[in-house]
Amino acid sequence: MASGVVNEITDRAILAALGRQMSNAVQRQSVAAGNLANLDTPGYKARAVTFGDVLDSELQATVAPARTSPGHLGGVAQPAGTESEVEGLGARRDGNTVQLDRELLDMTRASGEFSAAQTALAAKFRLVRYAINEGR
Repeated sequence: MASGVVNEITDRAILAALGRQMSNAVQRQSVAAGNLANLDTPGYKARAVTFGDVLDSELQATVAPARTSPGHLGGVAQPAGTESEVEGLGARRDGNTVQLDRELLDMTRASGEFSAAQTALAAKFRLVRYAINEGR
């Protein structure tokens, strides 16, 4: 290690990462649902969510989240992606760029990512419950 910094993988970091993954998936599903709702709206431009800028700022951030009470876990700011028009999509005669197959695929991918994070989170809590019950 050149910098001498060791990245810790703590329970808090795991829970925060899973929470962010779930929030990101929900935001992507919401944008895809909005696109589908506007499938027949003339002139509507399909939108997408990108998380690259948010990821860069998260990786550079070193400020610890504030606690409102000593009994609370540290708060985790949920990053929001940047929503913007999708470039390079062909427009129909009415100017709409929403593509049904693309939106359904995006929703399915986001649903799978949410489900995977939810499964990992449930497994983590099962381990905690097991540790609590075995201690009796």
